[in-house]
Amino acid sequence: MLNIEKIFISPERGAAQIECERIAVEAGKGVLGDRYIGLHAYAGQNLTLVEAEEIELFCAQQGLAPDLSLTRRNLVTRGVRLNALVGCEFSIGEVRLRGVELCEPCASLGKRLCSASLTPAAVVKYWLGRGGLRVDVLSGGEIVRGAGFWIAA
Repeated sequence: MLNIEKIFISPERGAAQIECERIAVEAGKGVLGDRYIGLHAYAGQNLTLVEAEEIELFCAQQGLAPDLSLTRRNLVTRGVRLNALVGCEFSIGEVRLRGVELCEPCASLGKRLCSASLTPAAVVKYWLGRGGLRVDVLSGGEIVRGAGFWIAA
């Protein structure tokens, strides 16, 4: 099943993430209440997604308890290969989205997830191609935890 497993927002840079049952999104602006709402420094800044399966694999390999918030993406998906959605239009519930580019890891992710056995650079290397997807919001509405995906043909 292709669905949204977890939803997170962070109202300020560096602030703890808040888990939500639902979020409101606005076309061209992003998630209401999130730190990136309305920013346009680059395409795909409206909303970020990551696969639960990738987070669980990383946690298992590092001997960590699964923590679906660790990448700080807005939506955690299950059952959908996000890399295949670059350049595609799709919907989550009634909200239309466009996959813009892969959400590649940054140095702050490396620093946050490093350990005695894994350097920040090794963390970044691990997450290359696995860090999720940046999307633009094409139509406003609500995204609810458990919502399904519809991929445009």
